[in-house]
Amino acid sequence: MKVISFKLAPRSKHAPDLLIILCTIILVIFGLIMLTSASSELGKIRFGDSYFYLKHQIIYGLLFGIIGYWFGSKFYYKYYHNLAVVMLLGNLVLLFLIFSPLGLTLGGATRWLALGPIVFQPSEFLKITFIIYIASWLGKSFRQQSFFGGFFPFLIISGIIAGVLIFQPSTSSAAILLATALIIYFASGARVSYILGAIFLGIAILAVIVYLTPYRWERIKSFINPAADTQSSSYQINQALLAIGSGGMTGVGYGKSTTKLYYLPQPIDDSIFAIIAEELGFVGAIALISVFVTLITRIFILARKTSDNFGRLILIGFGSLIAIQAFMHMGAISGVIPLTGVPLPYISYGGTALTIFMTISGIIVNISKYPS
Repeated sequence: MKVISFKLAPRSKHAPDLLIILCTIILVIFGLIMLTSASSELGKIRFGDSYFYLKHQIIYGLLFGIIGYWFGSKFYYKYYHNLAVVMLLGNLVLLFLIFSPLGLTLGGATRWLALGPIVFQPSEFLKITFIIYIASWLGKSFRQQSFFGGFFPFLIISGIIAGVLIFQPSTSSAAILLATALIIYFASGARVSYILGAIFLGIAILAVIVYLTPYRWERIKSFINPAADTQSSSYQINQALLAIGSGGMTGVGYGKSTTKLYYLPQPIDDSIFAIIAEELGFVGAIALISVFVTLITRIFILARKTSDNFGRLILIGFGSLIAIQAFMHMGAISGVIPLTGVPLPYISYGGTALTIFMTISGIIVNISKYPS
């Protein structure tokens, strides 16, 4: 095994990509501004402090996110080659620990790990460790062309990751990560037959899991017929659509949402896009989407310009991750796809998620300094 230098990164003649930095700053600041509005009444009712959730997001999300961004932008990305396996195995250990006494169950889901005063979601770290592992594994060989040497092991490791997440339960996170991994696998040069086989297998397994799990099946039924049970399974999507519709072209005004007060569940995380559309209207929603599109497009452009296969696959993975998760959040809360409970990257409340996405931006910036 190669010895990793203590030096964070070799000197680069290329400047960091300013557009990636700008988009990240805009999304993070916008997220804090909208969280202030979406959480003010909720914080006042629950904790007697209108800025409780904002303070929590700054302390446990933004501050750690700044550290993660700084480290990600400074640490030479090629060093991850030798760390990929260790990082993923360490992440899996944390995932299994949530089923120990250290695990924390909230809202019927066991996704959090409590280490003293620090509470975080180990599944969020997979958005870095799993993507880097897949990029490292596929970026240094031609395994993707072999069934038993490439495709079968890919299915095994993906199945392990998905199984742990679904058992939490966190089906949406599993779907996002597996879709991202499949895109990386495709970009690495895998056979189309393998990709199609993985897609059909994944859809079949997901369909069985959804059908055998009552609450997941209820989400599908409420998506098919939102008017069937407006006071139960279809309540959230109906309230979200009312919020989005009431925003009109320019919105009701910042801080003036009425649905966030008593009607819309999870206004600070799962439903925050509905609050954005209600308060800022179609114009505000499109502006936000435009920033995401700019960020994602720029990441893929960088991937195309990057000659190193490992760096290219990491960029494709991170760009796909952001695109898929952003679409799933906005699409679900707009009634385009079934409700998923997926937070909006950089925007929704959640310290671990904000830290991870800011760290991802840092790693992207680091790769942008070494295009060849």
